[in-house]
Amino acid sequence: MKFRLFPLVFSLCYFFTLAQEKKTLNITRTATAPKIDGVLDDESWNDVEEAKDFIQFRPEMGIKETPETRTVVKITYDDDAIYVGAYLYDNPKDIMSQLTRRDDFGQSDFFGFILNPNNDGQNNTEFFVFSSGVQADAIESPGIGEDFGWNAVWDSAVKIVDDGWIVEMKIPYRTLRFSNQEVPTWGLQIHRHYRRNRSQFTWNPIDVTKGNVGIYNGNLKGLTNLDPPTRLTFYPFVSGIVNTFEGETETQFNAGMDLKYGITENFTLDATLIPDFSQAGFDRVVLNLGPFEQTFSEQRQFFTEGVDLFTKGDLFFSRRVGNEPTGSVTLGPNEEIQEYPNQTKVLNALKVSGRTKNGLGVGIFNAITEKTYAKINNVETNTGRKELVEPLANYNILVIDQQFNQNSSVSLINTNVTRNGHFRDANVTGLLADLTTKKNTYNLEAELKMSNVNLKSGTETGYSYKLEFAKVYGNWQYWLGHEFADDTYDINDLGLQFRNNFSNFGVEGSYRTFEPTGIFNSYNYNAWIDYNRLSNPSTYTGSTVGVAFSGQLKSLDGLGGNISLQPGKQYDYFEPREEGRYFIYENRLNGNIWISSNYNRKFAIDANIGGATFFEEGRETNNIWFGISPRVRLNDKVLLIYSLDYDKVNGDRGYADRTENTIIFGNRDQKTLINSITGTYSFNPFHSLNLTFRNYWSTVLYDDNIYILQENGRLFETNISFEDAGLENPNINFSTWNLDLSYSWQFAPGSFLTALYRNQLFNYDSEAELNFTNNFDRLLNQPIQNSFSLKIQYFIDYNNVKKIFNKKSNS
Repeated sequence: MKFRLFPLVFSLCYFFTLAQEKKTLNITRTATAPKIDGVLDDESWNDVEEAKDFIQFRPEMGIKETPETRTVVKITYDDDAIYVGAYLYDNPKDIMSQLTRRDDFGQSDFFGFILNPNNDGQNNTEFFVFSSGVQADAIESPGIGEDFGWNAVWDSAVKIVDDGWIVEMKIPYRTLRFSNQEVPTWGLQIHRHYRRNRSQFTWNPIDVTKGNVGIYNGNLKGLTNLDPPTRLTFYPFVSGIVNTFEGETETQFNAGMDLKYGITENFTLDATLIPDFSQAGFDRVVLNLGPFEQTFSEQRQFFTEGVDLFTKGDLFFSRRVGNEPTGSVTLGPNEEIQEYPNQTKVLNALKVSGRTKNGLGVGIFNAITEKTYAKINNVETNTGRKELVEPLANYNILVIDQQFNQNSSVSLINTNVTRNGHFRDANVTGLLADLTTKKNTYNLEAELKMSNVNLKSGTETGYSYKLEFAKVYGNWQYWLGHEFADDTYDINDLGLQFRNNFSNFGVEGSYRTFEPTGIFNSYNYNAWIDYNRLSNPSTYTGSTVGVAFSGQLKSLDGLGGNISLQPGKQYDYFEPREEGRYFIYENRLNGNIWISSNYNRKFAIDANIGGATFFEEGRETNNIWFGISPRVRLNDKVLLIYSLDYDKVNGDRGYADRTENTIIFGNRDQKTLINSITGTYSFNPFHSLNLTFRNYWSTVLYDDNIYILQENGRLFETNISFEDAGLENPNINFSTWNLDLSYSWQFAPGSFLTALYRNQLFNYDSEAELNFTNNFDRLLNQPIQNSFSLKIQYFIDYNNVKKIFNKKSNS
């Protein structure tokens, strides 16, 4: 049945055409570059063709600008850069201008300038300037959306005037990737956003009911004889760190450099030499009772910037690079582990990526981590030794991605991890296709992947595939798909996969509005059904049905909710922690509702509440959770956000321990409380003070009697306690404290000084019946780790250095 979809989709791709008129702006060269000061009095702005007559696409399509809020944009260029001058008419009292950090839109009006030198409808480079003067930039494509982890160095200035605000921008050619063409046509789009009512206008109209935003770019013509510059930039840095813990002080000095080099007009090398990740944000650790590993989002800038090609097929999880060692320790008589490292050191890393004007993208990623040892102590002789737990390791990715039709692509990706010696090696290959009809109405996504893991016992090969078909236009949309992985498919050396051995089917339908209706600016209903099986043996594991709603009111308040049911018996093959064994539960029902008030107000709030229960004979389990997060914007410089999250589950049943032949479950109550505070004080667009605090506390209290998991997946309650069975006390009291206080100063374009003070506390014991006050006192009595770091990073552009030396040689 599924293979009949292929001729249908390809027929649609062949016969559908995209018919749309696009605006064209003709640009002229300037002899003298304008001064970027927010004042449009430079001679270069005279007799320049204007981009105007903007059209609204959000919340309602087709609305024209009023004379009082019109937008007039002028563009010119020279051998070094493209220059933009925009006059955005408005009442100054209505302009919102919150100061934020870079890439944080906050509560500000903004102006967006988007370029696509290949004019392929899929690879935009976006530059935003807020009314506060803060910048943001991103690369955008249908596969990844907007990636604000990408950063460039460019100039802008903002000036508030009596009848609106003015933006001037200088976008150097080093921030763009383009080939040497005599008379090119670039894709161009210009955005203007009014924060007070969340309306957004563009120069070339956008139809939000179908397609990606890139296909609605207009044309920029008139660029002649552009010579792409030598794209070579350096980011040298120095940092100093002082750590104190339990009365001992440790200091560290680091120096290194990041660099970007344009190998060709379209391909760039990014490298970090002697990397320093000492100021990366802390991980939001939680108590993990489940069978799968705990993972965290990437905090290191090199691994978050410009990785769009490498994320194809979800085979790259960057936290694997520098993760904990893969080896184990063999202890001799009277030996114990004194220190086992929780990470490996990254020696260097590089990325080469780019895309030709014909849509061929190529990406190469490589990183090397150093040898890592565990420290072992002999308690009888008080002698120590080291054992290798991770050898020198190389992580590599190769991606080839061909785009076409402004909305489709076919990709090949290979990831490879090689570890010296008799350690684990791994290789994964994926073939991917993302096909959309030319009229942007239907989409077919297909993936085929193969993994090879080399172990001491031999090579293990696994397979996975995914096939999805969707209607992607109009109010009514739907999706259906099948995803499969056998029981030897393993990508976890460089990817992230919580489980394999599945054969899952799904279908989803939705109805969404694109324009205001009644009291709503927009809303969306959707319903879904999932049906899951193991791949080996092919047996049913469970299913889910659910419905959800979300919407935004005309007051700009948001609300929504969902409810889902896992009907009948569900077979969990992972909670027992033993292959072939499963745990049965029945009829789990859960749901939640949420609200998010308009952030434009000085005081706003996010809140949610939800619950879950089981309709199962002999089981009384209930779960309730809620969260509340008030936020106060004292003025345009100060923002404070407090969050409280509480989760309580009574009568939960899960894995607790095991003996040689018996899997032990327990009936347990768990309470989790999270308090967090974030605060920002922005002196101006270049100076900011930031606070992040989080206190996490979770307790798990088990009933006295143990449960034994039987072969039929059911639990047998005994009258034996954990203590009587000779098992350790399973109760848990777990809490953490993290506080970061940082100051950031951009003292020159692309150059930063950052000071960070950090302290951390950690406690883990079995005192699960403590109240919050007593536990907090216990946490504060733990050894505290204090850290202070200072880092200076400077931006150097090779072209600017070359100009300085040329001036000296000519003088």
